[in-house]
Amino acid sequence: MAIRSSDRSLPDWLTRVRTGQTRLPRFQRWEAWNHSNVALLFNTILQDLPAGSVLVLEVGDDEPFPSRLIEGAPDASERATEHLLDGQQRVTALWRGLKNNYEDRTYFLYLKPDEESNMSYFIDSVSRGKRGNDQRRSPLWADEPARQWERRMIPLDLLAPTEDSSRAYLDWAREAINDVKEREEVSLTLGQVRQKLATFNLPYLALPTGTEPHTALDVFIRTNTSAEPLEDYDVVVALVEATTDESLHDLVAATKEEAPQIARYYSPENLALAAASLLQGKVPGKSTYLYREFGNELIRNWDTYCKGLGRAAAFLEDERIFDVARLPTDVVVPMLVAIWAEAPDGLDAEGQVRSILKKYMWRAFFTRRYERSTATRLLADYNELRPYVANPNTTLPTIFDEESNALPDANELMEAGWPKKKDRLGRAILALSLRHGGLDLADGSPASVGNLSKREYHHLFPSAHLKAKKVPDAKIFRALNCALVSWRTNRAISDKEPEKYLAERRTVPGPSEDEVRDRLASHLIPYLEMVNNDYDAFLEKRAELVLEEMSKVCS
Repeated sequence: MAIRSSDRSLPDWLTRVRTGQTRLPRFQRWEAWNHSNVALLFNTILQDLPAGSVLVLEVGDDEPFPSRLIEGAPDASERATEHLLDGQQRVTALWRGLKNNYEDRTYFLYLKPDEESNMSYFIDSVSRGKRGNDQRRSPLWADEPARQWERRMIPLDLLAPTEDSSRAYLDWAREAINDVKEREEVSLTLGQVRQKLATFNLPYLALPTGTEPHTALDVFIRTNTSAEPLEDYDVVVALVEATTDESLHDLVAATKEEAPQIARYYSPENLALAAASLLQGKVPGKSTYLYREFGNELIRNWDTYCKGLGRAAAFLEDERIFDVARLPTDVVVPMLVAIWAEAPDGLDAEGQVRSILKKYMWRAFFTRRYERSTATRLLADYNELRPYVANPNTTLPTIFDEESNALPDANELMEAGWPKKKDRLGRAILALSLRHGGLDLADGSPASVGNLSKREYHHLFPSAHLKAKKVPDAKIFRALNCALVSWRTNRAISDKEPEKYLAERRTVPGPSEDEVRDRLASHLIPYLEMVNNDYDAFLEKRAELVLEEMSKVCS
């Protein structure tokens, strides 16, 4: 197989993208570059520096892979003559930047000195977005020539090396720049910039027509060394595409429509790989994913996997686990999907599975089971849980063994860290309190997916109050001193002592004392220790309440 190297100018690349001659094999991932990467590429061109080379697969009469157009390109007017195997991010950035067709960004040439390169101009972007029902993108000035020029900014699409952009620039300049002499000076500078773009060379390596698809795929995987290297998922997508007629991209996109709530807990792309590994009896990880047969088996079991997705998401919601930020460990999600995928549907048999998985999940949250050798232990637990949910008279799964996977005691619960951080035990305590209701301390509303974005992590004994008593930060930021409340409640309580803000709740027209007690109890918060303003006694009593509830859900 002879790979040839050729030069190609930026205008030629733009023409090939516009006509559809250069396309992406469907297995290619989506855009991965952020606006900084795009701006850096253009500034590299302005500094007359190279931007590497790209890799294409030449296409004959029949495309070896299903393909799609470069993002933002118009409908194709010609047939594909090459597939872009490596360089998608660069070619897409050049096309979209010079067309300025990003929805959330507008790119400009700034006629100002650039401190980093010492050049007299540079390229950067402005963030854009719509507000409410207004279909215009903010900031509005970014679409107005005169206001653009006040900031010495010129839209990048006016500098594309094409005749259309040259004419559009003249129209823009007449509207934006009133002074004729200044307009002429700016045109000279822009002529230099346009010349840099017109003569920029992005060379390419070409695999010849007739290259076997599996060979092209291997080269694609081995040579992809862009600024955003391939993830495991990207490689599996390519393997699936090469050996089946299915697009994993499309299949995963469909699950986002059918079970959108699962994305609150786990990346749908990575979840497909991890859960599929368990269903195949393999350890989730690169060594499994890159095995060529893994993708084929994933596709064969796809309907089973999808069944598990919806049921696992519903199970998490039933247990009042709302999202990944409130999830003590996401290791449980692939397990739940894999077990629910094959679980009986309805009546006592389903109830048995639900009961076992509740205990499994909460023990995973509260024990140290997945603090090391995570993937290996996950598969081991799956191999034990799978027969156990079918027949609980079989061997008890290791995760239920109290000796090897002991639950924390009261002292460990009192030491658990602030749940906003990634503290497993701290989040487990918070999750357990939300499972118990999590009523807002002021308005009485229960925590839910709908109001979660408006809830804040609240110090039950305010930090300012405890600091005044010389309590160290490590003891202030404890999970037992935390509750999720609305931002209004958090502001209203502020740094007030517990007995004071609880007394305010009981005033007319506030709730009765019983209602205040109920709201605290819904978080497993002791009432008397709060009213007595005794922080140490409070921690001990709340640890006792959490310990009791933990034992119920885990035993």
